[in-house]
Amino acid sequence: MTTVRVGISANFFHADPQRPVFRHKTLQYLEERMALALWHAGAVPLLLPDLKHEQGLSAMIDAVDGLVLAGGADVSPTSYGETPLRDTWRGDAVRDAYECELVRIARARGVPVLGVCRGIQLLNVALGGTLWQDIGTQVDRALVHRDWDRYDENGHGLRLAPGSWISRIYGGATTLEVNSVHHQAIRTLAPGLRATAWAPDGIIEAVELAGDEAAAPLAGPPLLTAVQWHPEWLEAERTAPGGEHDGRAVGAAIFRDFVLGCARRRRG
Repeated sequence: MTTVRVGISANFFHADPQRPVFRHKTLQYLEERMALALWHAGAVPLLLPDLKHEQGLSAMIDAVDGLVLAGGADVSPTSYGETPLRDTWRGDAVRDAYECELVRIARARGVPVLGVCRGIQLLNVALGGTLWQDIGTQVDRALVHRDWDRYDENGHGLRLAPGSWISRIYGGATTLEVNSVHHQAIRTLAPGLRATAWAPDGIIEAVELAGDEAAAPLAGPPLLTAVQWHPEWLEAERTAPGGEHDGRAVGAAIFRDFVLGCARRRRG
């Protein structure tokens, strides 16, 4: 049996003279639950560090069967031609540039890409779209999409596009319940992307490739899919405070289908 290898983009702790460990050094890391979600879905998860060189990034993409763009820091407004409205929303332009290059290489190689939370935003920017810098101050009558105290206990329902990838993997569902841990979101959808899920306030919560580019040479998900929530934090055994199941969509379905799609394309 051939092992499916899935690369995960790195989060960054940039060099910090005040940090008590690795002072003045940049750290690149991944969050544990993402690695576990991919492992449980049948893949070997591999961190793809920023090697500061196109040849190095190309070599890493050539070594994996799929790419996951993980959550993390804000996408910088400068990456889509805007000035940050607040200093706290300046994001991480260094990570943006590295991940945009990963996306470019993966698309050129036909490597499947899955974006998660920040990942959906980064994909939209990489393909020419823009973001809301802050949903709460820029979108009228918006839901609370990020609550620091409740964190991933915060959530809401979704409406799904019939026939979409995200609907198919949940048995043709037209609604889902998910978590919500973000304050930025897609504003202008990038050319070539199709929105496939929406929050009650209209915020786009899932995308996939549209048109001819979405057609896969073998069965499986489109070559590019992304969700705004964190499926790696949604396990099957989740319960509400009263002890009953909380009704949120089990996140493993997304990773299982993505890994199966990577495996099919590898065999092809």
